[in-house]
Amino acid sequence: MYIKENPHDIVHHLEYNAERPHLIIPEYGRHLQKLIDQATVIEDRNERNKAAKYIIAVMGSLNPHLRDVPDFQHKLWDQIFIMSDFKLDVDSPYPVPSREMLQQKPDRLKYPQNFPKYRFYGNNIKYMIDVANKWEEGELKSALIKVIANHMKKSYLSWNKDTVKDEVIFEHLYELSNGKINLKTSSEELLNSTDLMRTNKKMSNKNQSPLQKPKSKNGGKQNNNQNKNNRKPQG
Repeated sequence: MYIKENPHDIVHHLEYNAERPHLIIPEYGRHLQKLIDQATVIEDRNERNKAAKYIIAVMGSLNPHLRDVPDFQHKLWDQIFIMSDFKLDVDSPYPVPSREMLQQKPDRLKYPQNFPKYRFYGNNIKYMIDVANKWEEGELKSALIKVIANHMKKSYLSWNKDTVKDEVIFEHLYELSNGKINLKTSSEELLNSTDLMRTNKKMSNKNQSPLQKPKSKNGGKQNNNQNKNNRKPQG
């Protein structure tokens, strides 16, 4: 005797992703993960190898733009072993990665300075100063020191207030060079030639040509008066 079931008595159980096994590489999706799990339990080795090559082809088709990237196939084989939790036993054309290799942490990067006193100058300025200290006295060293001082002032104005005195730059240069470069006691000629890009007011003044001289307010009138005075009366 057939008994018809009441549809209201049937409880449909929805399966949420939170209840499913964790995906090792979520980018490939759950269906590909199930293919790898099925290939892992295949008893025949030849069939496992065929299944692994098929899965590699599917993984490559999901990223067609990476087919021409060097070692792309090597990356796919590494990923299939990782997604199988290193349980897949197949013949790979590349060395099989291990769990220990995957868990290795890279060495910590050694930064040149942990807490520099004047961060707005950057590390390259310190390298340039060290190079200048090794050079012999002469025109090349003097020119390099002027370039360093100029760049220091540009960096200072970029990260600090709009104006700064040259003496402040000289003091910082003296300190960063461990007292080997001293522009504070230089002659007046050196200070004038250094000039440290006289843009103390604002960095926006860079667009104005340094060779352009400001015109005097009464410049036009003075020239006209001089021309009148230089004219000789006609006899």
